[in-house]
Amino acid sequence: MKISFDLDDTIISTTKFSLEKESFWSKIIGAERIRLGTIKLFKELRTQNHQIYVYTTSYRSKVKIKLMFLCYGIPVDFVINQYLHEKIIRKNVSKFPPEFDIDVHIDDSLGVEMEGKKFGFKTIIVSANDENWVNEILEKIDIVTTNKSRMV
Repeated sequence: MKISFDLDDTIISTTKFSLEKESFWSKIIGAERIRLGTIKLFKELRTQNHQIYVYTTSYRSKVKIKLMFLCYGIPVDFVINQYLHEKIIRKNVSKFPPEFDIDVHIDDSLGVEMEGKKFGFKTIIVSANDENWVNEILEKIDIVTTNKSRMV
């Protein structure tokens, strides 16, 4: 499955949630720090053979985003930033994962959840103060995977 993650307030804190310990490489290149649990979550998703995408409305460069995750030892497969979104998506929508063959998108925005319901794409919404966010995502991904395999 292809799983995408929002950055701001989902993986990168613009509010307040605990962060992963800064790696040597992240200090060297000045990479943004990521949410505590992200490394564990991405590694577990990899062991389950999922592809990991980043889908952000920010204008950060794709290279900067990929390097940030590599600094933590968790490469991402593909990055959709606002530049690519504006180039490809012709709908008036903040995110549209189906255009990139994404099976489920993880975000903090209830607005994205509403767009998912309106346009028919799956979302998992996490809040900044949810300390059990990793387990909740893994459980929901398991449900989506199980339902998808039943459809085949």
